[in-house]
Amino acid sequence: MTFSDLSRNPRAVAERAARLGRVRVTHRDAPDFYLTAADREEERERTLATASRLFLALIKHDPTARALVIAMPEVFPWVRHLSSTELRAFTRELMEALSDAAELDVDATSQEVIAGWRATARIKADPGHYAEARKATSGDFGPVRVSYEPEEG
Repeated sequence: MTFSDLSRNPRAVAERAARLGRVRVTHRDAPDFYLTAADREEERERTLATASRLFLALIKHDPTARALVIAMPEVFPWVRHLSSTELRAFTRELMEALSDAAELDVDATSQEVIAGWRATARIKADPGHYAEARKATSGDFGPVRVSYEPEEG
């Protein structure tokens, strides 16, 4: 639906959102947003909280996070470039970030964790770049340019 649809006929848009669960509202001059029923969003939040608690309990009772570490390559194929220690660290950081998303409503952290570890895997995937990155440096190289690529899937 468009923002114009929402402003012209809010009742119809709200009814459609209630029927479908949520509606994406597009706006030419602003980011899109979703119109969602509050009870549906609260249910999604409870689901995320339950899943994150389950994963944290698995880590608590198995400090090596064996089951989660085994599953990580299916979700993130690029982890094959990480060492086993790095893979365990990534798994723990991601589970903690997902917990923060569920319990504290801090959503960006999990994507930052994924982006950081993905960048590590990317540099390690190219032996030449990895060797260059490990060389000692000195001096000030100026401002850092930050780029962010959200993880798909």
